[in-house]
Amino acid sequence: MDGLRIGTCSWKYPSWKGLVYEEAEPESFLAQYAQRYDSVEVDQWFWSLGKGGAALPRRETAAEYDEATPDSFRFSVKCPNALSLTHHYAKKGQSLIPNPRFLDLDFFNRFVEALDPIVPKIGLFMFQFEYLNQAKMPGRQALLDALGPFLGGLPRELPYAVELRNPRWMDASYYDFLREHNCAPVLTQGYWMDDAAALLERYGVLFGPSLCLRLHGEDREGMEAKSGEDWSRIIRPKDDDIERVLVATTRLIGGGKQVYLNVNNHYEGSAPLTIEKIRARLEAMQALALA
Repeated sequence: MDGLRIGTCSWKYPSWKGLVYEEAEPESFLAQYAQRYDSVEVDQWFWSLGKGGAALPRRETAAEYDEATPDSFRFSVKCPNALSLTHHYAKKGQSLIPNPRFLDLDFFNRFVEALDPIVPKIGLFMFQFEYLNQAKMPGRQALLDALGPFLGGLPRELPYAVELRNPRWMDASYYDFLREHNCAPVLTQGYWMDDAAALLERYGVLFGPSLCLRLHGEDREGMEAKSGEDWSRIIRPKDDDIERVLVATTRLIGGGKQVYLNVNNHYEGSAPLTIEKIRARLEAMQALALA
């Protein structure tokens, strides 16, 4: 379907043998993946911030990903948490230590430079913010006041997206802010976030030309325990959930927007099987529309 790219969150899962891969350990997971899907979410460079500094990708890895995928393929890349964490991670009772690389334009530019081989294939550079309490950020306006100049200083030719984990901050004025800064919204179905289908219905007209919808699920640890990390079967079907999301999504696509639909194993138990259900339902919806 034009305007919709459906992929998974990460791709290196031996238990997808028979669903995506011919073998449990193919020579190139990504090359075989790209024969079936036209996009993928990359989170391997997100976990970058350490006590001693922040890591950047290896250019050689980016070159490998470029060689494994066709020119039409697109990556949704989660940018390093060194850029989006206000403070270093801390255990309960520990003092918060500010992160000096928070919204650091120079660090972002070095990140892009490291990814140079796949930059033309990146559909979205996604900045994911954790839930921000008052100890980390006084309120939404304080975040937007910091985020605005950062977004304004980014290279204009690249595509960006923002994901918040503070659902009460995501209202009409927030989506207006993103659109004014040529930035796509990221909606996550799961965790403690508001229902993505409802947000699409209510605020979709305020979105810019693109958005990312992440079907993530609400119980990561529970899904891992039930699956034993064997992601080859549906554990918790969410057919009604999927139906509502697809109805709202197809309306946006009909309005000319580009949607990246990223499916996580933790959503139903197997991202490839969830995508099979999504594709089948979309075909049925298209057939009904043409009848």
